Amino acid sequence: MTDRKAIRGIDHFGMTVPDLEAATRFFEQAFDAKVLYDNITRTDPPFPGEAGSTLVGMAPESTLITMRMIQLGNGPGLELFEMRGPDRQPASRLSDFGLQHFAIYVDDLAFATERFVATGGTMFAGPNDTDGHEKGEGHVWRYGRTPWGSLVELICRPNAEEYEQHTPFRRYRPSA
Repeated sequence: MTDRKAIRGIDHFGMTVPDLEAATRFFEQAFDAKVLYDNITRTDPPFPGEAGSTLVGMAPESTLITMRMIQLGNGPGLELFEMRGPDRQPASRLSDFGLQHFAIYVDDLAFATERFVATGGTMFAGPNDTDGHEKGEGHVWRYGRTPWGSLVELICRPNAEEYEQHTPFRRYRPSA
């Protein structure tokens, strides 16, 4: 028997954006994001795709220009990448393979939606009540698209959820 653990939780998510500064402003204005640090700045030599293809799966003909870690509330970090290169693909849709969205926990969905739209995002239909195992009083969600096309879910789950009646395990819920 050992007390070793394979994981503790999600540390960060990565997102490629067309313009690092514009994306940073969007997250600052929409969600009060804070810049933690830049791993690669515009004054650093760009990171070539030939090296990145074996390290992180970059297309060999691409170049990593800038890289920044930001913090959204007290949840996992969001690492922003600005890259250049031919043959780039648009942001994923929910129906595409791969990581296609991340959710930001909010206390006031209407206010978060207002800020999201005011900073250039577009929202899909909603607000929507959660259902199924996520059902709970006051539980709402809504999807939106950033100005560069990435999907973001705004979610509020202030009370117990249906699934909690059937298991001692709990989803992550940020503290205030």
